[in-house]
Amino acid sequence: MNIMAVFAHPDDELGCIGTLKKHVERGDKVMFVWTTHGELASQFINHSDEEVRRIRHEHGKYVADTVGADFRFFDMGDSRMTGSRDEALQLARLYAEFKPDALMTWSNDHPHPDHRMTAKITFDAITLARIPKIINEDLGEGLPHLEPHLEPHREAVKLYQYVSTGKSNYPIVHVDISEQIETCVQLYTYYADFYKWKNTPEKHRQIKAIRGHEVGVGFAERFELRTAFNPVLEYLA
Repeated sequence: MNIMAVFAHPDDELGCIGTLKKHVERGDKVMFVWTTHGELASQFINHSDEEVRRIRHEHGKYVADTVGADFRFFDMGDSRMTGSRDEALQLARLYAEFKPDALMTWSNDHPHPDHRMTAKITFDAITLARIPKIINEDLGEGLPHLEPHLEPHREAVKLYQYVSTGKSNYPIVHVDISEQIETCVQLYTYYADFYKWKNTPEKHRQIKAIRGHEVGVGFAERFELRTAFNPVLEYLA
């Protein structure tokens, strides 16, 4: 199984670390994707763009190496994302390369515009990745990591999103991460030290414990399931 986690800024992924670590341990392939470098963080006021990107790549590599995953950064602009077709097309081409079976991203209604736009293009790219003429249009310029002619990705893709802040009609699923909780706390601590967060790693552990209590396990993460292009059915029931 191939799983891609698509988020706007480094640290957004902290809500699904345990789940992704668990899949890696099962033998699945995981890729972290950040649509921006989070370059507007207050910690970077006196940093050059080059230095910001270097630090962010260090963050991404540390997270990916800790989980056992690959990673990729796009440069769509911190707090400048629009949810455009061009942004979705960049993701669609990566889908064509990586062939995800499942995607993880933000909810559709998060207050931060980058989070909403990332959720939008993550969903939009599923359709774009299915169409050969779209993913191969003007291909080659600025995309050296991709093959000259991409094959469309038309398999069923499940989209898991962070739980909405408001009312949602999507079903909620929990993943037992009791054996992966220390990795969750380790990466939370890594970011907390960098950002100087007030919430402690123990608070993060407690949140995962609350999610676990909801379903009778030690620790858990929860998501909304929004499925696109389900497999064909023989009958309705």
